[in-house]
Amino acid sequence: MIRQRATIRPQPLALRALDSGHSARSISALNISAPVPLLMSLHDIASLRTWIGRSETQVDHVTVPTVQRLAALLDRDDPLPQLGDTLPIGWYSVLFPRVVRRSQVGSDGHPERGDFLPPVALPRRMFAGRRTWFHAPLLLGDIAEKRASIKDVTLKEGRSGVMVFVTVRAEIHSPRGLAIIEEQDIVYREASQARAASDADKRTAPTVVSGTSVAALQPAWRRPFRADEPTLFRYSALTFNGHRIHYDLPYTTAVEGYPTLVVNGGLATLLLYELAREHIERPVVSFSSRNLRPMFVDQPLMLEGAQRPAGGAWLRVVDEAGAVALWAEAHCDADRLAPTVPA
Repeated sequence: MIRQRATIRPQPLALRALDSGHSARSISALNISAPVPLLMSLHDIASLRTWIGRSETQVDHVTVPTVQRLAALLDRDDPLPQLGDTLPIGWYSVLFPRVVRRSQVGSDGHPERGDFLPPVALPRRMFAGRRTWFHAPLLLGDIAEKRASIKDVTLKEGRSGVMVFVTVRAEIHSPRGLAIIEEQDIVYREASQARAASDADKRTAPTVVSGTSVAALQPAWRRPFRADEPTLFRYSALTFNGHRIHYDLPYTTAVEGYPTLVVNGGLATLLLYELAREHIERPVVSFSSRNLRPMFVDQPLMLEGAQRPAGGAWLRVVDEAGAVALWAEAHCDADRLAPTVPA
């Protein structure tokens, strides 16, 4: 059972409506990294940034059926889970789906915007990545609480057009206290011409992340993977993810412009967690991932990774063209490279 409630907290710095007379300093407060196109005015961005500080609390149960179904999805031959077992690293991500009534679902299959997430006018929404810090394990049988808030709203413009990034910060608490801190990035962008969306993603996909050339590294671990349609359906069902690009082929090709069904970014990230869990002996204390380009149904993918000399590991998903589609880093206790937990 999941319970949700939303509250609005005062924003630390109030943003006033803009007009042409405002200074460059007041405009820079809107976190704009490129000239603002006509499609989204300064007033639009100022309005969206008033969502910063808005919060939502959800309650979910860590149940045996959920863990059993996720193990089956990952093709694991695990013993039947028992109450009190530790939830494997990364598996928390299937908890706390956004649950709304059918009449509140948008045309793309996502919940309509404007309740918790800001009402960004750009039509396309994608999962861009996340950063997670693990403080204590969740156990089967736990009643967990997730306290989420809007941390930032940012406008950017690149070769693929206008994009708005929304960062959501969340704390997940078990009955024993703080368990997980997560920051998730959601990107909204302009509609693409039919059959052009994946081409735009390929042109703009970065090859360097945080100073690392993600394609040049040599992996020590490799595992092939191919996501078929039943796998995409089962993951979407398990996470209550209604985004139509994962199961509705006519919509995916005609409306969002992809050549075929898109693999869930959360599923690909979970597969990298599994690769890290298989090869890293020390406990993972933080994990970051970034989606770089789309992955498609029935496409041969390769899960790769290696340990870093300073600790932890790098991980990636490589598509059939040899390009890095998803990049991730796992950090262990006493890891010199581990990122600082956000305030």
